[in-house]
Amino acid sequence: MLQNITIGQYFPGTSFLHKMDPRAKIVGTTLFIVAIFLANTAIAYGLVAAFTLLCMGISRLPLRLLWTSIKPLWIIIVFTMGIHVFTTPGTVVWEYSWIHITYEGLSMGFQMGARLVFLILFSSLLTYTTSPIRLTDGIEHLLTPFKRIGVPAHELAMMMTIALRFIPTLLDETDRIMKAQSARGADFVTGSIVKRAKNMVPLLVPLFISAFRRADELATAMEARCYRGGVNRTRMKELSITSYDYIGVGAVVVITIILAVLWWLS
Repeated sequence: MLQNITIGQYFPGTSFLHKMDPRAKIVGTTLFIVAIFLANTAIAYGLVAAFTLLCMGISRLPLRLLWTSIKPLWIIIVFTMGIHVFTTPGTVVWEYSWIHITYEGLSMGFQMGARLVFLILFSSLLTYTTSPIRLTDGIEHLLTPFKRIGVPAHELAMMMTIALRFIPTLLDETDRIMKAQSARGADFVTGSIVKRAKNMVPLLVPLFISAFRRADELATAMEARCYRGGVNRTRMKELSITSYDYIGVGAVVVITIILAVLWWLS
């Protein structure tokens, strides 16, 4: 299952989305996530689905890769849908003892589940089509105006990118530790929830030790290279806004306006 978690991974390519400036992609992704929560009708959700599928096609990413980004989170999606299905009051369509399902609950559960799927897919497109270095530069540039009020833009961008970048590394480390523990007789898949939780202790201890060791090694390497934050630092490749960015962000703005109008008219 750990191999199915693809958060923080980058898939190289030459598609339209790959060529966009990271700042434009971050702004467009944030705007579209807000627009997703404006959808409240079948037409609106159809528009969101069509735009998401269009972006998936433009990215030229394998469908298997995009499906992998959703697969590990299916429990959260189903749990969210179940909460709304069984707790939302309204017109009862099925009832047994104290359990009841309402039409409004089914509708709200479907909407929340669809929103989570679209949110995960669109966010995955950002990380799949943007390298960690360019993502760091984009976040730092967007946070630069906040330096006037004391926000450490470069440090925040660096921390977020390092955290995102080390997720696959920690997952690989977890997988190696699990295999080593399984070879010694540890069981992580059978038994009750309490038993499996106890069996996770031999896994968590070496994982935390490994994480702290990697953090210490990274800090030492940065100090050895005289890293002193973003002051007077230059970049080999400077970011620049191109026609790709205007087209991409413009398309997101149009979709957002349409969804806002549909939300207002509903």
